[in-house]
This record gives sequence, C-alpha cells and structure tokens, in this order.
Amino acid sequence: METVEVLALLENVAEEVINPRFRSLADAEVHEKRPGDLVTDADREAEKLITDALVAAYPDAVILGEETFAGDPGLMQRYAAADHAFTVDPVDGTKNFVHGSKDHAVMVAETVGGQAVRAWIWQPQHRLGYVAERGSGTWRHDDEGTHRLTIPEPDAEDLRGRTSRRSWVGKTLDGLPPMGLTWVSCGIDYPKLVEGEADYIVYRNASPWDHVPGSLLLAESGGVLGTTAGHVYSPRDTRPPGLVAAGSPTAYDAVCRALASGDQLT
Repeated sequence: METVEVLALLENVAEEVINPRFRSLADAEVHEKRPGDLVTDADREAEKLITDALVAAYPDAVILGEETFAGDPGLMQRYAAADHAFTVDPVDGTKNFVHGSKDHAVMVAETVGGQAVRAWIWQPQHRLGYVAERGSGTWRHDDEGTHRLTIPEPDAEDLRGRTSRRSWVGKTLDGLPPMGLTWVSCGIDYPKLVEGEADYIVYRNASPWDHVPGSLLLAESGGVLGTTAGHVYSPRDTRPPGLVAAGSPTAYDAVCRALASGDQLT
C-alpha cells in the first residue's frame, strides 16, 4: 500500500467505527481487559478493519495489534523476530476516548529488519495526520495541506518536560522546570513533541504499538527516542525499562544525565 493509502485507511476506519461512538458510548461497549485497563468495541472493530487491510496487502507480514496481543501473548515474540511487521494501535488513549476527550489517535507503524520504516498517526477529532518515512522526513496533513516538520533546537537551560507517570508530575530533574502530565496518549504526545510544545517526555511503560510510530516521527524531524539508560530505542526491544522521548539529542542527553545523577523521581 502506498503511504497515503494507509493514512486514508486510518481516516476511513475512524470515520466508520470510532467517530460515531465519540461521546456516545453505551456502557455495554466499554470493557476492562484488567482492572483500570479499558477497551471499547471501537478499539476491537477498528483493529480488525486495519489488520484485515494490512494482511490483504502484506500476507507475509506479522501484524502486532494491541487488542489481538491481549488474547495471544505469543504474538509479541513473533513480531520481534519478524523481518516485516506492522504495529496497530486502533484507539490510542482509550481512557481519553471513553471520557469524551478529543485527545486520542489511531496509529500504525511498519518495520523491516527490526527498523521502523514508515509510521502513521491519525487524530480523528483534531483532523490531523502525521506521517513519517525513513529518509523522507515527518509530515503533518491538515485541512491546509501537507507540511514538513522540523523540531527547533530547544533552550538547554529551560527544557520543558512531561511524564506519563502521575506520581512524577511536578517533580524536577536537575534544576529543570517541573514536569507536567503528558496528553495521556502517545498518538498526541509525539506530535506535540514534534510540533515543539514540549522538549522531552519520560515514559515508564513502552509497548511497541505505543512507541514505534513516534520513534520514527522523532527521528525524521530531528528528535530522538531512547531508554532511560541512554540506549537508542529499538522496535524489537519489547520491554525497555523506561523511555525518554526528546526533541533533540541535546535534550535527550540532559535528561538521561539527570536521571542517572540522583533519585529525583523516586
């Protein structure tokens, strides 16, 4: 499938099964995979539609869908070993979606030989699309057209940070401004980083469907995604101890040094 066709797929799937349920979910359409971890009928239906389209186009690829993995834990290892694979997050930010927040997204990424080569994020309620191709940049698609994105170099002395761990909100790293909460959806967080609305984000958890798309968006716009230990993120690393997403190598190095220097976040 051409890159624009995949973005159109995500937009069409959202229009078919996600948008009609926005702020209209019935109680019977919301479920718990485990305590506090929500899934909706929109998640499941969207994942099936996206997966079916990808399988039809790429029958030999492994498709790692968040909801499919919940019922097939062995899928993660098949994905990690695959030469050609896709990650699918049908409604990233499900809690936001359930609670009526526009901050949710549909995300897909393609990997070849363990490297992300294409990535797509569609934000249905914001009507924004973000696409990255290895070696070809990161692009925003909106009502005004298509725009290539490059992250401006941040002020190293005043890095604006966010974190996905609520107990860390308000804490500081080595004198930097206190961290705020993320937008609670990687499909919103990574575009916000690329657009320069934050300089870094510290994540505690790191599932491939959440972070592979954003890793390529960052890499192709001047940013970096790596572990809190200072190693470059790999889509095949299915259980990293924590991640730092940053708008520049300078910001990434500063955050990793701060994390290694003390116990500010305990």
